[in-house]
Amino acid sequence: MLRLAHLSDPHLGPLPDPKLIQLFSKRILGYLNWRRNRSGAMGGNHLEQLVADMKAQSPDHIAVTGDLVNIALPLEIIGARDWLEEVGPSDFVSVVPGNHDAYVPGALKKAREAWADYMTGDETKAGSETGAQPTFPYVRRRGDIAIVGVSTARASGPWFATGRVGSAQAKRLRATLEDLGKQNLFRVVMIHHPPFRNATHWHKRLSDASRVRAVIKKAGAELVLHGHTHIDSRAHIEGPTGPVPVIGVPSATNAPGGKKPGARYNLFSIDRENGEWSCRLTERGFTTSGEAISTIANEAIVIPS
Repeated sequence: MLRLAHLSDPHLGPLPDPKLIQLFSKRILGYLNWRRNRSGAMGGNHLEQLVADMKAQSPDHIAVTGDLVNIALPLEIIGARDWLEEVGPSDFVSVVPGNHDAYVPGALKKAREAWADYMTGDETKAGSETGAQPTFPYVRRRGDIAIVGVSTARASGPWFATGRVGSAQAKRLRATLEDLGKQNLFRVVMIHHPPFRNATHWHKRLSDASRVRAVIKKAGAELVLHGHTHIDSRAHIEGPTGPVPVIGVPSATNAPGGKKPGARYNLFSIDRENGEWSCRLTERGFTTSGEAISTIANEAIVIPS
């Protein structure tokens, strides 16, 4: 059995003081949003408590599905690297970037360089030099479970938080999933933007979600994990042998009692017995201001067979 923890959208704060020239871009909007809204909703030590509770559950691996930073200032990106090292070593933690990690042109390149060993596949890690740019999708195999990291991160215009996989990555994803399926592995797809229909507002959507759905329909997967929406969600997309579960998790930093759910993480217990896969989800986090972390849900996830 493998226990896979999933958290997302930590939006690590507080923001470092930006230089004036760094705000001459879309960053000015994000900076004002942080000062007016997010600094209050995402303040406190909820993230620290959540990570400590998650580690206490002794997961075998941790998946982080993007938006580690807010407006992708260079100091934010460096700080996020420090935070990742606190969460765990790079062979224990897998990361995909989100739209905030690619907030302005050039930011994603810096994030990929800083966090490279947290979003590089096993074969690439073993044979590459430090600082090599990650290629998506990447694959990490842990026993009979294959973790597949997909990037939707793209710099977008003001008031937009869209993502895109792109045709080249989609082709590689299909070939990867087909190959892993032939090996009879449990395939977990990590992606920041949710790929199901009507997942979010138009200006925050995955612009080529239909392309991702077509890949899953043809090649298959057992589980898709995403962030971005800051809510707990359960959905499905069509696979070749049945519906593939798509599960989102709230922001790992959000204080309880606001418009969005309090900080949470999901823990998936994945096992195979007599050739049949099983998956159980335990959702833990904050529900009420001033109260401790608790178990919010404990349920079986139906896996396509």
